[in-house]
Amino acid sequence: MQLSDPITSLKGVGEATAAKLAQLKITTLYDLLYFFPRKYDDYSEIIALKDIQPGAVTVKVKVEKASSRQVRRGLHITEAVLSDGTGKIRAVWFNQPYRMASLQDDKEFFMSGVFDRQRDRFVLMNPAVEKVADFNRSVARIVPTYRESAQLKSSLVRQLIAQAAPLIPEIPESLPASVVKREKLMPVGDALLQIHFPDSSKALAEAKSRLAFDELFELLLASQLNKRENNSLPTWQIPYDQDVAEQFINQLQFSLTGAQKRASWDILQDIGADRPMNRLLQGDVGAGKTVVAAFASFMAHRQQLQVAFMAPTEVLGAQHAESLAKLLTPLGVNVGLLIGSVKPAAKKILKQQLENGELHIVVGTHAIIQDSVNYSRLGLVVVDEQHRFGVKQRRALLTKSERMPHMLAMTATPIPRSLTLTVYGELDVSVLDERPPGRKPIKTEIISPVSVAQMYKRVELELEKGRQAYVICPLVSESSTLDLKNVEMEYDKLRNNIFKKWRVGLLHGQMTPEDKDRIMRDFKDHKLDILVSTTVVEVGVDVPNATCMVIESADRFGLAQLHQLRGRIGRGEHQSYCFLVPSDTKQPSKRLQEIAKSEDGFYLAEVDLELRGPGQLYGIRQHGALDLRLATISDTQLIAKVQKAVKAFLESDDNLLQYPKMSERIDVLRRLTRFN
Repeated sequence: MQLSDPITSLKGVGEATAAKLAQLKITTLYDLLYFFPRKYDDYSEIIALKDIQPGAVTVKVKVEKASSRQVRRGLHITEAVLSDGTGKIRAVWFNQPYRMASLQDDKEFFMSGVFDRQRDRFVLMNPAVEKVADFNRSVARIVPTYRESAQLKSSLVRQLIAQAAPLIPEIPESLPASVVKREKLMPVGDALLQIHFPDSSKALAEAKSRLAFDELFELLLASQLNKRENNSLPTWQIPYDQDVAEQFINQLQFSLTGAQKRASWDILQDIGADRPMNRLLQGDVGAGKTVVAAFASFMAHRQQLQVAFMAPTEVLGAQHAESLAKLLTPLGVNVGLLIGSVKPAAKKILKQQLENGELHIVVGTHAIIQDSVNYSRLGLVVVDEQHRFGVKQRRALLTKSERMPHMLAMTATPIPRSLTLTVYGELDVSVLDERPPGRKPIKTEIISPVSVAQMYKRVELELEKGRQAYVICPLVSESSTLDLKNVEMEYDKLRNNIFKKWRVGLLHGQMTPEDKDRIMRDFKDHKLDILVSTTVVEVGVDVPNATCMVIESADRFGLAQLHQLRGRIGRGEHQSYCFLVPSDTKQPSKRLQEIAKSEDGFYLAEVDLELRGPGQLYGIRQHGALDLRLATISDTQLIAKVQKAVKAFLESDDNLLQYPKMSERIDVLRRLTRFN
């Protein structure tokens, strides 16, 4: 056998099984050995049933009898009576009807699960099950479980890996020898052996750490190589000019916060260098990112360079254009708005002005990267909520200049530090972590569904003061499978009943862009008092007069999303209130408790990462393709260790091409994580 042999070279793998394995990206023996378990069951310590105590346990038993039944729609229960000669217990599996076929009364099984009280008796809950006869050693051990489907069982994957195991010593070292030696890492062959056939919990932990190191090393090296490549490109140098800086600051109607000054200085130093800036400006909702971007834009303008400002929606684009015009028009800067809804004649004039250099700053959506849009001297690109754009869209904008323009990406979604080091590793990061003076903290409360009547009275008090309110629902229309609030029914109920004397508007993602923009403008202009909406307002227009937000079925939203939604209020001088209404009267989740107690987006981002993991976090599109199987992106300690190793490698004489497998993987990662 050789590592490059097809999976069909193994005994028991025909065309049908090979097709199922191919769906898991396993086509060669090498792929199979790098297919890692998703979990482990520890059968190394067996407890006799007479000694069993509540908690996690492993037992060696026979099945005396078993039964299976459908209790109600969506709930199937399988039960069994287990014995080992010293006693008897009952086991129960929920929604695992296939268990019945394997629970044969003449076989002996290892079962591992939690022994706990269910109603009035103790049972072994949802235990993992292994036939004793299937173990290829004479003693119980730590057993891996692989990702499986109805057609492909974990036990089959184990058998195939056991067949291919003699090839493990032939697997070449995946990292440079200098890195393995310096970091005192377990050899990759030993790590793979322990991942699939662990001798002990300690050896397994060391193997996981070694292979997680590999994954992070590749990811961080890819982002650093991207950074080096970006730094080597020719750009427009925009030297810092003290007089220009003072001119901008002196005409402001307010003082910059300390965080705004620090971020501005970072950016002004970057654009003054002889390499293109590639910076991410993180600022919690309302922290003043647009002012910082305007400062850099003014400095670029004074060097006869143009600025392109790209926003994810027309409404947000119009808002940015308005803000930039207010800040920069008095300083002689011509700001234009180029969006789909601009009339053709006006659009033509804007494009001509842009091409001949009369238009200094253009704000828009995808319209500003169309082939028909040309720039005279594009020196700075600002992209708001940059993770909402694909790489192609950003690249199209960055290629509209004879030199690489500087890029400033902005986001109101606080990103955990570990993500800025890995997924966003090629970007330098500035953080706005101060609230502008005069903004009052938002009072956030969890409201039981039985107490909404009193909550509506409090909302009405705000409306009577001339304020406005948002009501957010997770669904657009009624669902047959989800018992959650939807905007259409909520809109009818509030407009025709609870708030019938007030002007109520409806907004959701299935409306046309024109209708959405019209509704948002009506709300901003106070032609509406209440806006019933889905999460489309998450990145939306600035309405300082809105002081109330009700989030229905709040437990169905992610923590970052709740924080983003809440950021729509508290943008003016008045006290604001956010009411979180769960979908039932149970104890509120940790997520809701955390959002109620803190307004710190960076703290909440770390909690969100801990609760949900990076896979679902902020819709980061790259993560699925990054395929981190063992590395935990929240493990900042390991990330720091890997960062040092990557830096040392880049400073050494080692050649990446000496490591073809790693080099191949890094090429893929560079494409996935590249922001230019």
